[in-house]
Amino acid sequence: MNRYAALLRGIMPTNPNMKNEKLRAVFEGLGFEKVATLLSSGNVVFHSTDTDIPELEARIQDALNSELGIPGGTIIRSYEELRDLLDTDPFPGLTHGRETYLTATFLKQPPPKITEELQKRGEPGVRIVGYDEKARVVLSVIDNTEPRTPDYMAWMEKTYSKEITTRTWLTIQKVVKKLEA
Repeated sequence: MNRYAALLRGIMPTNPNMKNEKLRAVFEGLGFEKVATLLSSGNVVFHSTDTDIPELEARIQDALNSELGIPGGTIIRSYEELRDLLDTDPFPGLTHGRETYLTATFLKQPPPKITEELQKRGEPGVRIVGYDEKARVVLSVIDNTEPRTPDYMAWMEKTYSKEITTRTWLTIQKVVKKLEA
């Protein structure tokens, strides 16, 4: 049995159709096992015998859209991909906190030469730590002490499409822990 995390885009807990119990019901209705949600921001872990990730993403997104009217996006990563990402310790010596956000932006389809493109991007308040090819994720540090919120996320969407989703490093740690339970 394979362990997966579905990272859903555009989930707003204030929307009644985006509540965790409804998200779990969709996944359970698709026949997945050990379905659990984490936080209220679109993190669903589950077990499945399926191995075709693009097909899984499409099937889940179709069900979310038809059953709950959620048009967002679904990005799936395996437990192994996320565990390996954590094990690389890409933020050595840094702690996620109010002033410094450690973020992971997952891309559905990373373009070629992404590393070079990211190195060219410079913006006050954002330090791109790197790109993890295996997990297809851009790792960055956001300095929240700046008076202006950086437009980094808007740039990411414009550059790499809206088929991305960002989580804090703490959330990724919690997702992996939930998958190990």
